Amino acid sequence: MLNLTRLSILREVAHRGSFSAAADALDYTQSAVSQAIARLESETGAVLLVRERRGVRPTVAGTTLLRHADAILAQVQAAQDDLAAVLGLRGGRLRIASFPSAGSTLIPQAVAAFRALHPNVELSLGEGEPEDIAPRLRAGEFDLALLFEFPGEAQRFRGLAATPLLHDPMWLALPVEHPLARKHDLTLHDVRGEDWVQTSAQSACARHVVSVCRGAGFEPRVSFESDDYDTVQGLVAAGVGVALIPRLALTQRRPGLVVRRVEPENPARRVFAATPRQPGVAPAAEVMLQILSRRAHEFVSLGED
Repeated sequence: MLNLTRLSILREVAHRGSFSAAADALDYTQSAVSQAIARLESETGAVLLVRERRGVRPTVAGTTLLRHADAILAQVQAAQDDLAAVLGLRGGRLRIASFPSAGSTLIPQAVAAFRALHPNVELSLGEGEPEDIAPRLRAGEFDLALLFEFPGEAQRFRGLAATPLLHDPMWLALPVEHPLARKHDLTLHDVRGEDWVQTSAQSACARHVVSVCRGAGFEPRVSFESDDYDTVQGLVAAGVGVALIPRLALTQRRPGLVVRRVEPENPARRVFAATPRQPGVAPAAEVMLQILSRRAHEFVSLGED
């Protein structure tokens, strides 16, 4: 394999026309330059330079190698420049993924803050449920993803490095005309006889709703399913059922809907940012993690619900 340093010395000698001039330009000794050219000629099995009275000139083999050397060294320099840009956040890209309710609350301001700091980093955003996003994150399709999990699900996202962001409580949503809407201290047992609206049965949120209802001593009677929490809100506001809705999905609340805390404690999911568990996390991802942590703290401290 050709040595890049020796290729660079060959180019400098050919450009300067002498070993001594190249040595001065490179801050090498003339002996070091001569030895480098000799090593390169040994590696290639060809005479690359001929010495003349006026200096040195490349042979046909030397001219051929120099033509490639210019391209090779230019490509190496471009790679070094691109790497420096990525490490210095002057370029590169950051591929983010999020589940919908975090994508509409935490992500927009985080993206705006990141872009203001590093406008030359290309950002992209994918959306999906955690069980769909996590394998794509492990496979390298994304650099960072927002995920959630409920108690007892800690094994679902093995192989990922997690940065905790917030606990997202699920509040009980009722129609404003519901007899229990005027009551502030509600338990799940209070709504055991109601029709329920929830996300699709295979979703993590729906599974958890069923689990906590069973823990309260009843099986929820699910009448409607939708993975769009705006639709869930609309159905509850229309009076066709009740629902447990995460706080992140209640920042835009439908008219005709009231939400109540669940006593003694709201069910909650843990929201976190994840990156692949491997060395060399992209510097842009590290910056975004810091921004998302601040945004999550603001969300909690401002009481956005």
